[in-house]
Amino acid sequence: MIGGFRAFVAAVTLALGALITTPAAAGVLQCAPFARQVSGIELYGNANTWWGQAEGRYDRGHEPRVGAVLAFAASRSMPVGHVAMVSKVVSEREVLLTHANWSYRGGVERNVRAIDVSPNNDWTDVRVWYGPIGDLGLRSNAARGFIYAHKSNDMPVQIAMADRATAGSDSARGAF
Repeated sequence: MIGGFRAFVAAVTLALGALITTPAAAGVLQCAPFARQVSGIELYGNANTWWGQAEGRYDRGHEPRVGAVLAFAASRSMPVGHVAMVSKVVSEREVLLTHANWSYRGGVERNVRAIDVSPNNDWTDVRVWYGPIGDLGLRSNAARGFIYAHKSNDMPVQIAMADRATAGSDSARGAF
């Protein structure tokens, strides 16, 4: 009787443990939501759709800039593409990236090396640091280019000013 009760308690404990850990495992951090959060670029969906979605909404190009998102194309090894934010420009052919879900499932990597290996120096073929080997990845990855984040200081600023001619009048005071 006691052995059966212990088995029941053990089974219930295992079942509850599975329920508690399942949501955490299901919530693995993906590259697109992470890139959106760190860059401020408001695009949604799989990473391989970001380049097309950015057209007309964000400037795009082939020059690395801090805060820009490097959009990787879909491939057999990356069927939904990848996006990563540029955290530092080292040179015209080397940057540091901050991204999620690259070397380790759901992991975040900050300031990892990426180099442009494209023949035209246009960031369409990129090698990226890969943690498990402690070096740049063995294969290059096709990329579309950079999506540039809008900055609030790029927008014209209007400063509100009181009209001094009417500042002391009754109509001006009534407006407050």
